[in-house]
Amino acid sequence: MKFRFPPRTLPTGVFLNLAILALLVIVAYLAYSFVLRLTVAPTLDATRDGDPQGKAIQVDVINGCGAAKAGTQCTQYLRSRGYDVVEVRNYHRFDVRTSLVIARTSNIRNAEKVATALGIPSTRIIQQLNPDLFVDVSVLIGHDVQSLKPSQ
Repeated sequence: MKFRFPPRTLPTGVFLNLAILALLVIVAYLAYSFVLRLTVAPTLDATRDGDPQGKAIQVDVINGCGAAKAGTQCTQYLRSRGYDVVEVRNYHRFDVRTSLVIARTSNIRNAEKVATALGIPSTRIIQQLNPDLFVDVSVLIGHDVQSLKPSQ
């Protein structure tokens, strides 16, 4: 008579405990990223404020620091986030110390959105209405370009 041992199996309780632990880790990570998104890095909104059609904010980028490709880098960053950059150009001089966001329309909220996207404080938003420009916001890049989000 042959004696057979029953196949060795792990108790199902161990598998259930491991599955519960894995799910708890996943839920904790999702909760952490949700809180982080709401508080530290809110989602960027590139649509014009108050526009029922939801068109993108039109921006022109002006290089006032003279650093090579500063305007191009900022343009690529804004376009990748849904902004409509219509022009990139150099300023008439290259001695701008701090970057500015210039609201070209009466709706300053659009300038606030661009400033948030670039990491420029709201204290550096100015309003210069100009009906000859067909943009909502202008960004003047200064020598603080390395502190802006496109450079990080």
